[in-house]
Amino acid sequence: MLTKEMVKKLNDQINAEYYSANLYMQMSAWCDDQNFQSFAKFLRDHAGEEREHMERLFDYVLDCGSLALIGQISAPTSQFKSLLELFKAAYAHEIEITKQINGLVDYALTHKDYATFNFLQWFVSEQHEEEKLFKTLVDKLELVGENKRDLFFMDKDLNRTLSESGLLTSED
Repeated sequence: MLTKEMVKKLNDQINAEYYSANLYMQMSAWCDDQNFQSFAKFLRDHAGEEREHMERLFDYVLDCGSLALIGQISAPTSQFKSLLELFKAAYAHEIEITKQINGLVDYALTHKDYATFNFLQWFVSEQHEEEKLFKTLVDKLELVGENKRDLFFMDKDLNRTLSESGLLTSED
């Protein structure tokens, strides 16, 4: 059984993941509007992953006999100066989510909630992958700069580049 405080913290994370899904959907729309179709698809797919994270937390709270709550979330920003700015924002967001997950892990451990601690280990590994993925994209975009031709080819070649770097599997 979860303590009331742990339920509150998990519900907060449910809503953080819900916000993440909306953020990546909005970023996807921006990319589509700027004719970066591969980046748009990548971000839309990533929004789906964030919804899966939300549902994983949601189900855990329910499985523990507690009430999962979906709260009100803020609308994500919809305007970016460049693709690089967008991905820097995404990377910063992933770093923030990692801090939140680490806070949950720390709370579970220090309050001897070993079942929740164990459950959260998947999120710890997932956040490592998320940060690596977005950092790689930021690094590549910094190399390309604002050259429209290079951005066009980077967008066109996104799936192959991610697959070769090991950041996408054949399932993606």
